[in-house]
Amino acid sequence: MAYPLENALFNWEAGIDRLRELERSGQLRGDDVTVPVREELRRRLGATFTASDLASLYGEGTDWAVMLPGVDPGQSDVQELIDAAFWLHLQSAGDYAGGRVVDLELEET
Repeated sequence: MAYPLENALFNWEAGIDRLRELERSGQLRGDDVTVPVREELRRRLGATFTASDLASLYGEGTDWAVMLPGVDPGQSDVQELIDAAFWLHLQSAGDYAGGRVVDLELEET
């Protein structure tokens, strides 16, 4: 069963909001977590993927992300930062345009 995209988007948006808040306050450089997670997402999904592909991977769990070099599993906001990385990676999805997910089949007709 595929993970509901709407649920994933809710978590990812909360994550990117938290990342921006932490960066504004000077408490964190977001790249410390988001870069290694996004590199692993590229490895796992490849260059061509959809928002649903990303949500499905998210639904399988993100425990792998805390084991990446540079990611501190003890950091209090680590899951929110992982969610932010998924949000940032969503920007590269083949069916993501202008802040929304589009139906590629409808776009082609």
